[in-house]
Amino acid sequence: MTSAAPKTLPEMFEDCVTRHGSNVMMWEKRENAYRGTSYREMQTLVHRCAAGLIDLGVRKGDRIALLSEGRNDWVTAELGMLYAGAVDVPLSVKIEEFSELRFRLTHSGCRMIIVSGTQARKILEIRDQLPELERIIFFDGEGDPGHRVNSFREILVRGEEFLRSRYNEFTRIWQSIEGGDPANICYTSGTTADPKGIVLTHRNYTANVEQAYAILPFPPSYCSLLILPWDHSFAHTVMYLLMRRGASLASVQIGRTPMETLKNVPANIREVRPTILLSVPSLAKNFRKNVEKGIREKGAMVERLFRNGLHIAYAFNRDGWTRGKGAPWWLRLQYLLYDLLVFRKVREGFGGRLEYFIGGGALLDIELQRFFYALGIPMYQGYGLTEAAPIISANVPERHKLGSSGTVMPNLEARICDDGGKTLAAGHQGEIVVRGENVMAGYWKNDKATGEVLRDGWLFTGDLGYIDEDGFLFVLGRKKSLLIGHDGEKYSPEAIEETIVAHSAFVDQLMLYNNQSQYTIALLVPNREALSRWLSERCLSAREVEGQDAVLGLIQAETDEYRQGGRYAGLFPERWLPAAIAILAEPFTEQNRMLNSTLKVVRGRVAEACKERIDYLLTPEGKNIRNPLNRQVVSSL
Repeated sequence: MTSAAPKTLPEMFEDCVTRHGSNVMMWEKRENAYRGTSYREMQTLVHRCAAGLIDLGVRKGDRIALLSEGRNDWVTAELGMLYAGAVDVPLSVKIEEFSELRFRLTHSGCRMIIVSGTQARKILEIRDQLPELERIIFFDGEGDPGHRVNSFREILVRGEEFLRSRYNEFTRIWQSIEGGDPANICYTSGTTADPKGIVLTHRNYTANVEQAYAILPFPPSYCSLLILPWDHSFAHTVMYLLMRRGASLASVQIGRTPMETLKNVPANIREVRPTILLSVPSLAKNFRKNVEKGIREKGAMVERLFRNGLHIAYAFNRDGWTRGKGAPWWLRLQYLLYDLLVFRKVREGFGGRLEYFIGGGALLDIELQRFFYALGIPMYQGYGLTEAAPIISANVPERHKLGSSGTVMPNLEARICDDGGKTLAAGHQGEIVVRGENVMAGYWKNDKATGEVLRDGWLFTGDLGYIDEDGFLFVLGRKKSLLIGHDGEKYSPEAIEETIVAHSAFVDQLMLYNNQSQYTIALLVPNREALSRWLSERCLSAREVEGQDAVLGLIQAETDEYRQGGRYAGLFPERWLPAAIAILAEPFTEQNRMLNSTLKVVRGRVAEACKERIDYLLTPEGKNIRNPLNRQVVSSL
């Protein structure tokens, strides 16, 4: 075993314990306070878990599902599985459809599942439909061995006894694991067909950790509160990266309901005082809304001071890559004053130690990046796919450019290709294609899908982008999401959507649609609170025609800002801007399946659900924003 470049996750963890044994690895809120568990203490628990699973009959290659909110036991269970040679199948706690859970468990052939108390009902409901599922292990509650149900506590006790008499056997088992052995089967959201199981090996993860380790300065003093779902590969790799650095990880306090857990996040941030946070665009937007709401509540003077500070900070920070270059002394001084008087107080709401966010999951609008950069807690956008374990590129403190997804990871090859697979020069747009040790082994039991994306060792991501002359990768969107004009011309809509949402206080969600039509249409979810406030300030009512006309005119004006004569004219080609807008009453959510588990819009599902509305928008009456259907939605504000 070598500490220089471990090939498996157990090897890596053992090396971390050797170097950082007394450091706190996990923080968990118990008895109204966060309490730490050291690396050495976690090692004891992991060994007991692994040995307990081995004693239950777990063998190399067995699949075990893990369905739980983030907690110390989650890490103990996953590492325990991996030491036993098993493959973890992490499942999203957001899955509510029994058919989706059943598919994942059946398709992966899970022999066992480890589940939290809040998720247990889902498994108990479908257990009779899962003939291969031999055993359920509960994190919470008691076991029932006669019905092949165990408590996690029982597993740890069994493991402790196993280690007393058969420690050498345990050691032989975990040391026999190889880098090419599967560690996880991570399922895609399955937005257009059955989910695909992405097989990530031990070496996929350790390679991606090494790549990130080379560019991200995580000292052992760093701590992160892991807000994102722990089943995602992004959370996995950052979790293992923190581990590699001897840093610590905290979990969000679990509530009785998902909403209660979500409400615990702001308080937990202040309690943990993290130095870094992981984020996705939807979280970034919520953080920004909360910041701006807090500023508004302090009065007009503070809000004006804040806006002036943003203006100065934007001018000074520029695109990050050129931050402060050529800035006059007075601009630098103003920036420092606003940072001292305004932005530092905002940072205190994030615990006062937060240095930066690591962003991923989807395109993050440059306006959001500028906003958090101005606050002094930059949101360094990265890019990746679960199929690449997942980090492909990243902005980092030493090298970043706002609007980009950063530079490609060390020891990872990347190129931009045209539809024929030919490599394109810098600045030219095409498909992003990568090759490296972090690229998945393939899709579980799906050779056809594997062959479509893995060719000669290269992963064809399905994402469009380009690499600029400075080596920064710009991601433009999915090939499958392209707008297609009546003349066959294509355009990626995601940058337009993200920009309009980020720049408008009155637009919450937006999806553009064009399938060989004469013009592009927009399916728009309004920000009801902002519009109601706007109407109230003008003494108007949405129940009256005058108020409806005002709101619809305002929304039209928000999108017209990108046309000739508008504030953002020239930012996007006008032919792809929406010529017709549908105001939707129902937002895109995970519950109505318009968003997937990573909170991306499921475009095909939205288009299918809104088919009649789309057809209507392509009529002369529907093209007018003041059409009866839009009035009906607006009248309920």
